[in-house]
Amino acid sequence: MSTIAKVVGLPKKKPGEANPIDIHVGTRLRHRRTLLGMSQSKLGETVGLTFQQIQKYERGANRIGASRLYDLSRVLDVPISYFFEEMPTELSHDRYKEVNQQLSTDVSAFETDNMTRRETLELVRNYYQITNPAIRRRVFELTKVLCDESQDDENT
Repeated sequence: MSTIAKVVGLPKKKPGEANPIDIHVGTRLRHRRTLLGMSQSKLGETVGLTFQQIQKYERGANRIGASRLYDLSRVLDVPISYFFEEMPTELSHDRYKEVNQQLSTDVSAFETDNMTRRETLELVRNYYQITNPAIRRRVFELTKVLCDESQDDENT
């Protein structure tokens, strides 16, 4: 009988301390609103909030929920991903490093479909980050050759 290791959670936030990701999203919100020349009052009115609530979002004091983020992205004419762009590496990578390392080992035992395995998704994502089409094609051909050789080894 296998046991599942307890997943280490994200660092706890101290009371009254804003989450750095919320601060980043709020900064991006303020940047876009200002770029459009829109006041906090006008933005709040458009999405059904007070300007005080917009202020709290922009400072990162309050977290923006998914449906509200969607509304804001529509009003400000940006994709939702805009709010997460230019996020410092330490926020997007280091914060989740320990959790992701643990999940990559623990979760793989439950993944039965190779197309949904973390390893597969990372491989595909990295493959498409190769910008040179000739190199990407060579990597593709290399994987086919390695697969064929692996199958030949199993058959002997």
